[in-house]
Amino acid sequence: MRAIQVVNVRFFNATAWYAFFLARLMREAGHEALVVGLPGTESFGVAERWGLAPVPMELNTQNPLRMAALYRDIAALVSDFRPDVVDCHRGESFLLWAILKLRTRAFRLVRTRGDQRLPKANLPNTWLHRDAADAVIATNSRMARHFVREMGLPRSKVWTILGGVDTDCFRFDAAGRERVRAEFGFTPDDQVVGIVGRFDEVKGQRELIAAMGRLRQRDGMHRARLFLVGFPTTLSTEQVMAWCREAGIEDGVRVTGPRDDVAACLSALDVGVCASLFSETIARAPMEIMACGRPLISTSVGVLPDLIPPQALCRPGDVPGMEELLLLALSQPEWLAAVREEEQRTMSQYSGRDFLSQTLSLYQGLITGSGGNG
Repeated sequence: MRAIQVVNVRFFNATAWYAFFLARLMREAGHEALVVGLPGTESFGVAERWGLAPVPMELNTQNPLRMAALYRDIAALVSDFRPDVVDCHRGESFLLWAILKLRTRAFRLVRTRGDQRLPKANLPNTWLHRDAADAVIATNSRMARHFVREMGLPRSKVWTILGGVDTDCFRFDAAGRERVRAEFGFTPDDQVVGIVGRFDEVKGQRELIAAMGRLRQRDGMHRARLFLVGFPTTLSTEQVMAWCREAGIEDGVRVTGPRDDVAACLSALDVGVCASLFSETIARAPMEIMACGRPLISTSVGVLPDLIPPQALCRPGDVPGMEELLLLALSQPEWLAAVREEEQRTMSQYSGRDFLSQTLSLYQGLITGSGGNG
């Protein structure tokens, strides 16, 4: 199998991770996977560090003259690499790949939609996804339903592939749990609640901190601790800690900063939380938490209702709702054990091997003409 993953994403976000992980899995399985990306960007640097040898192209240009040159470049790349499939993970330059595919019939074209914005059901978008693309991959069921119900794509053309997690890396680490808990001063009696990710308003750290502040005022909840497995980006650590002081929980909060032992940090949790206000159309961090055997409570955004049982979900931004979930998780062991068991059954379907198998099934079906809905 020969595939090009078009990853014109500036930052190393979930979309870039999804595409890079897929390319790496393909290579490890003996297939040829080429990554095309934006030179000089964070995501391009990550692709280089992963050993993917990305091809640099200015895929996001809006200049008509540069777009003509870009079209010539991608045509030359296709002629040289001879891909069976080209998979576009962003919309910029998708039109050029579609034109080239329709003109040459040299490859099958896939559009993977891993962003939070639902595509508008206008004529150009409908034509690109229904007629030009051979298949569309949706990374969550909400996106898949939109393509079928609002844009009129045949169900057979829309595949829901949530991704997967590297279970060789992300698994419960008993020794790492004890080491990390000791490092950050957590005792065996502490109930450690953790959230993973960059410090950004969208990740819901402020709302979780407020919920923890309310929770700690309840009887018997004084051993609840908050573990922020993350680092500053659009929000500073000082700002996050100011919210903790306002909530009255500063003494029970620990911040990791950047870490190389993320699986050990996740294993140190008693309860994982995803408090995102929107996005999460690709649930990298939530999957990693559950792969480490930790029960997860979450807001109902993006792909999370596909992964988390309904009783462990609350509305995004709902501080009282998050408080109630935390109370259940920390005071009712049977409830938490049932949530964990259901999540582990779900995660048994989302290893890297599963991710690769689902995607190759689609690609192979397109090549042989036997593709069906996944």
